[in-house]
Amino acid sequence: MWSVQTPLRQFTGIPNEILMKLEKKDLSWERYYDLSSQEIGELIRYPKMGRQLHKCIHQLPKLNLVAHVQPITRTVLGFELTITPDFQWDDAVHGYVEPFWVIVEDNDGEYILHHEYFMLKKQYIDEDHTLNFTVPIYEPLPPQYFIRVVSDKWLGSQTVLPVCFRHLILPEKYPPATELLDLQPLPVTALRNPAYEALYDAFKHFNPIQTQVFTVLYNTDDNVLVAAPTGSGKTICAEFALLRNHQKGPDSIMRAVYIAPIEAVAKERCRDWEEKFGKRLGIRVVELTGEAATDLKLLERGQIIISTPEKWDALSRRWKQRKQVQQVSLFIVDELHLIGGEMGPILEIIVSRMRRISSHIGSNIRIVALSASLANAKDLGEWIGATSHGLFNFPPGVRPVPLEIHIQGVDISNFEARMQAMTKPTYTAIVQHSRNGKPALVFVPTRKHARLTALDLCTYSHADRGEKPSFLLGSGEEMNTFISGIKDETLKGTLPLGVGYLHEGLNEFDQEVVIQLFLGGRIQVCVATSLMCWGRSLPSHLVVVMGTQYYDGRENAHTDYPITDLLQMMGHASRPLKDNSGICVILCHAPRKEYYKKFLYEAFPVESHLHNFLHDHMNAEVVVGVVENKQDAVDYLTWTFMYRRLTKNPNYYNLQGVSHRHLSDHLSELVENALSDLESSKCVAIEEDMYLKPLNLGLIASYYYISYTTIERFSSSLMSKTKMKGLLDILASASEYSQIPIRPGEEELIRKLINHQRFSFENPKCTDPHVKANALLQAHFSRHTVVGNLAADQREVLLSAHRLLQAMVDVISSNGWLSLALSAMELSQMVTQGMWERDSMLLQIPHFTKELAKRCQENPGRSIETVFDLVEMEDDERRHLLQMSDSQLLDIARFCNRFPNIDMTYEVLDDDDVSPGENVTLQVTLERDLEGRAEVGPVDAPRYPKPKEEGWWLVVGDTSNNQLLAIKRVALQRKAKVKLVFTAPGEVGKKTFTIYFMCDSYLGCDQEYNFSVDVKEGAEDGSRSE
Repeated sequence: MWSVQTPLRQFTGIPNEILMKLEKKDLSWERYYDLSSQEIGELIRYPKMGRQLHKCIHQLPKLNLVAHVQPITRTVLGFELTITPDFQWDDAVHGYVEPFWVIVEDNDGEYILHHEYFMLKKQYIDEDHTLNFTVPIYEPLPPQYFIRVVSDKWLGSQTVLPVCFRHLILPEKYPPATELLDLQPLPVTALRNPAYEALYDAFKHFNPIQTQVFTVLYNTDDNVLVAAPTGSGKTICAEFALLRNHQKGPDSIMRAVYIAPIEAVAKERCRDWEEKFGKRLGIRVVELTGEAATDLKLLERGQIIISTPEKWDALSRRWKQRKQVQQVSLFIVDELHLIGGEMGPILEIIVSRMRRISSHIGSNIRIVALSASLANAKDLGEWIGATSHGLFNFPPGVRPVPLEIHIQGVDISNFEARMQAMTKPTYTAIVQHSRNGKPALVFVPTRKHARLTALDLCTYSHADRGEKPSFLLGSGEEMNTFISGIKDETLKGTLPLGVGYLHEGLNEFDQEVVIQLFLGGRIQVCVATSLMCWGRSLPSHLVVVMGTQYYDGRENAHTDYPITDLLQMMGHASRPLKDNSGICVILCHAPRKEYYKKFLYEAFPVESHLHNFLHDHMNAEVVVGVVENKQDAVDYLTWTFMYRRLTKNPNYYNLQGVSHRHLSDHLSELVENALSDLESSKCVAIEEDMYLKPLNLGLIASYYYISYTTIERFSSSLMSKTKMKGLLDILASASEYSQIPIRPGEEELIRKLINHQRFSFENPKCTDPHVKANALLQAHFSRHTVVGNLAADQREVLLSAHRLLQAMVDVISSNGWLSLALSAMELSQMVTQGMWERDSMLLQIPHFTKELAKRCQENPGRSIETVFDLVEMEDDERRHLLQMSDSQLLDIARFCNRFPNIDMTYEVLDDDDVSPGENVTLQVTLERDLEGRAEVGPVDAPRYPKPKEEGWWLVVGDTSNNQLLAIKRVALQRKAKVKLVFTAPGEVGKKTFTIYFMCDSYLGCDQEYNFSVDVKEGAEDGSRSE
């Protein structure tokens, strides 16, 4: 058909004369969307056809567009394009997928500035789709650009959106980078301390960057920002500051905190510094765990404290009460450029907080920040309080080992096909650039790709070289001894060919073997998933980034790696002292090539995202009394990095101007919006439209470090009649779980998981992260093993569950619901032990199976149902019943010894003098039988992903009306005395109450006792007012 004919010719079943009639009408196609079926029938004078035509018109693919523009630099604009489908999907007409081209044109329609292929899938027809891309812009500013979205299959289906630049304010020009001075390399002896010099015995001189920053870091106490490319030895720069802090004097002064935005980096640093400073200098290096009580002890004891931003945020929120936080003398922030990433807002809050504490208590907390090269490092430097001579921002080209970067575009729009097309160029790059057995590291998006790419590289190598594996650098016999202990079958096959691979799903041993073989020069090639670029030292001569996109389950689309991840990957192509240069080959989707050229060769800017995540931080500051009114809240924002960037790049933050008025209005609006949301979710009360008071829900959210939306959902969903199924649903609905990724192809697995669980779902939406969290929790209780990515997700779900459940218990007890609070406590035990509350208690014991538990229950003479029953048996009887080896019996004995055995006594104080409505005090004494051990130690819970301290609740309740009267959380070591206060009944007479002692980690060690209170009329009966 011709483009001038009506688009309806693409549908079958419409008579030709009607199509001709329509083509004669002088009506633009857009107008047809506004007509009803009746009006269309009248238009062609054929009322019967009206409905069919109306249906066809609304089946022609039509998309609505909204664009949001954010300037990134003066020459690059970031576009966020939201696409909303606006047509009726019919499988017979559209199939399962509708493809479109998204094209950005310049003002005259001459040049295409960006193009990408967009696939609309049937299952996401009702959702908004967001595309993010960058487009170049040139000065003088054009009046507008056009975004055109054209169907790949249908004529007449296109949408054009003009994007006007009339009010666009480009960011300020960036200051020039720091020049690398041609200094004499500094010898290690400059440290002037033999003990320190011994730490650096691997080399004689520091590199040029370390030489240039040495004086400020080692001989002064100024705040410093060192921005330099990954792989420039910045960690040693931080060590200068640590050593400066160490040499100042006695132990008491040294309390240095090191923050790494990524867990893996923190772990690596802890291993590294424990070896370096712990063993050689006797400095106490500790890593925070995320459990408040443990962390406070570690903070008290440690001299170098290693943490991630969330853990430090949770600990330092209450800095006014915690003297240890105020005594920090050195605060090191690594990878500060990640302030523009997901963890950014928390990173920004804790650095702002340390600056604020420093100014508040008047003592100097030295801040040393390390970052990749940045365009706007000056703003970051000023924000952390670095003066001009403490600010170093080296350009990306300044590396101790120069790096050649090659960027190759692959023009295939389908993700999987593109990944397959990249394997041959990857192999060619290794053969070309890594001659003489120099190591090559390949980064791929997922664990599936890691395995497949390793196999492909082996195949190419075999085809080229025949029998002798070209990538194997060690001897074959030696390799056989290494791979004997490896569990992963595919890995066993690729290692003898000289190719290893790393991903999060491999067990620790397999990963360690591959890393050691690669670093030891036994295998030449290692393929790793993109996330492995953090927290692993894998220096290599060549790095190949095979594909720069990953599947983002939250957006159901392939998304680009953050630039920060790419820079981290490139940083691995650096072997100081071994190579004169490194090489990095980046294979990407062709349209992205220009973008990478710009940001990998030049420094990139970072912006704050704090304005999108203010609520929880604001709530926390209200709770601790730092923010007491709205003016405080605005002042609080002036400490942030966001505040520094507002005037520099106003359009990015939705500001329309940079005057003082614009700024104060914008800050006030941010504060107003955040506070009104907190007020409506009952976390904060606003009095006289000015003063702020924390409410119960706000206190709970801040104390347990959970989101205000979660606590609001808990509060509104929990009812006194909620059962276990409901509790699980509410737990899984927490906002903390909305970030669980959904990967392609996982829906089927999750559907299968759900079908095998105790609590079913009404038509589950398997792409919903909350449904996934629920399924993984139930699988954990049923002990259904999940593997691979799902196991990693399950670990995350379980780690957050305890915080969420403790908060849930607090919400329930604020409502005074007794039985529900006890159920939530049982749920906490189930999470720790990985079993249902109705299962046999014996399943907590090592080596026990359901069959064995059943056998114990049916034991002739005496049924064995609890751990205590098992302990009380005669040894011979027990051995006969269990029929296990000695080592297994030993494990069981060890578990039974550690199982809490606690004596509990209680008394009502002044119980002969209790008047109606008065406070009654119940004193409980707890004493643990430690079975000869010195301390309690962590819980015996092999199914819980990390060591856990046991915790207890003491509850007083009235079972007759399901009322919870008092609750206390207790951490019990050997002995404890606890007082619980509750209100006596209003009527005179004897009343029975129950006291519960509940564990959060073991099933079957809870205790409950009844006690009664005799309420008597007071002597001054008539005069007392109730």
